[in-house]
Formats: sequence, C-alpha cells, structure tokens
Amino acid sequence: MSAAASTGASTRVVLGPNQYGKAEVRLVKITRETDRHQIQDLNVTSQLHGDFEQAHVAGDNAHVVATDTQKNTVYALARDGVGTPEEFLLRLGRYFTGRFDWITGGRWSAEQYFWDRINDHDHAFSRNKSEVRTAVVGISETGATVVAGLQGLTVLKSTGSEFHGFPRDRYTTLQETTDRILATDVTARWRYRSTEVDFDAVYANVRSLLLKGFAETHSLALQQTMFQMGRLVLEAQPEIEEIRMSLPNKHHFAVDLQPFGLDNPNEVFFAADRPYGLIEAAIQREGSPANHKIWATMPGFC
Repeated sequence: MSAAASTGASTRVVLGPNQYGKAEVRLVKITRETDRHQIQDLNVTSQLHGDFEQAHVAGDNAHVVATDTQKNTVYALARDGVGTPEEFLLRLGRYFTGRFDWITGGRWSAEQYFWDRINDHDHAFSRNKSEVRTAVVGISETGATVVAGLQGLTVLKSTGSEFHGFPRDRYTTLQETTDRILATDVTARWRYRSTEVDFDAVYANVRSLLLKGFAETHSLALQQTMFQMGRLVLEAQPEIEEIRMSLPNKHHFAVDLQPFGLDNPNEVFFAADRPYGLIEAAIQREGSPANHKIWATMPGFC
C-alpha cells in the first residue's frame, strides 16, 4: 500500500450497494363479502433498489420515492385484495418497478400471522401463535425470485432420538444417550423455481412434510433429522429448488430427584432456554446454484 493510500490522501470514496424503504407496515385486511368474514394479518417491508446515488452524495431527493408513499401503497393495493403473501409482494414489487423508471428492483418481505375462529364463529377470532408464515420477493433486471417459509413452528418428540458417538476431550461432560427428548423451533425458507405457483397449496404441503420428517425420522442427531425433513420437501415439490433451515436444539435435561429419595425414569425434565445448539443447513437439488443472490439479503441460513 502506498503512503498516499495509507493516509487516505488519494482514496476515492464511492457508494456501494444500497436499498431503502418502509419496514414493518402492519396490514390487517377483513374480507366482508359474506356474513362469514375472512381475516388476513400481515407485516410488510418494502425496500427499493435503483439509481439513488444523488440522494446519498448530494442530498438530491428527485429519485427518492418517500418511504411514506411505500407504506401507503401497501394499504392501497390491499384494497383490491391480498391473496397469498407471495402474490401480494409480487404485485407490490411490480408496481414500483413499473411506475418509476429509475427503480430497477427491490426486496419485499412479509410475515403472516394466523387467526382461528372462536367456536366456528363467523366474525370472532383468536390469534393462533403456532407459527408465522414468511415470504420474500426479490426483483431485478433478470426477473423475480420468490422465497417462502415459516418460523416459530415448535415441535417435540418425547422419544425416538439418540445422540452418541461424538468425540470427547478434557472439556466434554455431555453423556451419551440412546433415548432423549428432541425439540426445536423450526425456521425454514424455500426458494421457488418460478413465480407461477399455487403458493397456499405448496405452503400447506411443505408444512406437513416438515412435520412428517421430524416425527417419523428416528433421529441420531438433529442434523440427520433436518436433512430428512428437507429431502422429503424436495422429493415431493418440484416447484422448489432448495430449502434452508435453522433449528435450535431446545434442550431438556432429566432432573436428579435422588436428593429427595425419588427416582426419575426419564419422566421429569428441566427445559433449558439457553445456551442452545443451533443447527443450520441448505438442502439443495444436485447442480443448483450454491448461493443464489436472493440469500444475500437474508440473515444467516434463514
């Protein structure tokens, strides 16, 4: 490195990749076409890509579509219906890229929260907290990419799980076991091959396959269970190119009841919330790109 460069005398500072938008726009859409109402509850984020250099380097806002405008557009487009989260994000992204010449693409994401009917009531609901449905849409000059997913799907097996054969050193205290509780909060994201998908039907089937893989795999490690869950999805769903998962190992430790003169035949446990093991992986079709650009805007594996 030259002296001038090391002192910053000849360094030219330029703008790198950037995006901006409105985060976490809370949208609740009630469909009242009949006396039996429908509710859709979304948390939407809009992020635009394009020619915004002058806004950064000169404070010129001529190309800056206000984040408040992005928020209002979410609500305006919802007036005509939401559909699936993926379909709504595609509409949102195509609106901005079609409306403003200098917007070349962007990233739009949503979380969907579920509501159950109270006693099958027509217009009374209770919040279902079993999971959150997620969707991300990326649009660029090469087209649109859709990533769907779920998070917070808590699952547990009371047996059918082992963990042994791992290396030991002077700091290893964990005992091997052939019968343990296996529990996790499933976060999964899957990338579609196209945008022409029955998103609701595939979501329901992927969720079912993930649960099936977790339940029916006799687990020798959470890594093995994760791979089997992903394999089932790819084998059953040709629309999906790859699936990525993040599974925290929600540890359950048998409580020592001997100080109280009691035995514990693997029935009483302490559920530890931290620290926890964190198992993450991508399960892909052979030959698929290892790092599609859509993942660059998403943290970690998910």
